Amino acid sequence: MHPNPAFRGVEAAQNLALLRARSFGILTAMGADAPLASHIPFLVSHDAQSIEFHLVRNSPMTRALGAGAEVRLIVEGPEGYISPDWYGAEDQVPTWNYAAVHVLGRAALTSEEGFRDLLDRLSAHFEARLLPKKPWTSNKMSDGVMERMMRGIVPCRLDIREVQSTWKLGQNKPESARLGVADGLEGQGHAALAALMRHPPS
Repeated sequence: MHPNPAFRGVEAAQNLALLRARSFGILTAMGADAPLASHIPFLVSHDAQSIEFHLVRNSPMTRALGAGAEVRLIVEGPEGYISPDWYGAEDQVPTWNYAAVHVLGRAALTSEEGFRDLLDRLSAHFEARLLPKKPWTSNKMSDGVMERMMRGIVPCRLDIREVQSTWKLGQNKPESARLGVADGLEGQGHAALAALMRHPPS
């Protein structure tokens, strides 16, 4: 994560909100020969102590998690290129502003009891974002099809040990410069990042 403390002092609730809003990230672990990375949708537990997800059964990541593994889950929020012209000040340089949360902990395969419930909760989480569309549910699957497809994936859980974050939003710049960048981003269609720069979390 970025070493500048100006970008690090964010309340835990803000990090948790980003994790839940995105619910998709890159899971990394050490493999036998090289680092591993898997792109996964996930659910954060109600008490924010663990993360549930699933993996393809026959994969290097699944084998790494078979006996438990130390992992890092990388979740990105809004991000974008920052042009020096937007600061309204001399002698500025290009940079990239972004929000990112890293979750560190131990991940392992879990019991397949309740696996169907996990998959149903996961799809319900994302289907809710598509309202007023009628939500898809696994009950729409033909008899036996869901069960056959589930044989190719395995349930997993990450027990959260630490959460790190960087919210690089121009907090080290004068307010006028930060707001100028926000206007520039808005003009380029980066509304989410612009909103964060106008009201950086603390």
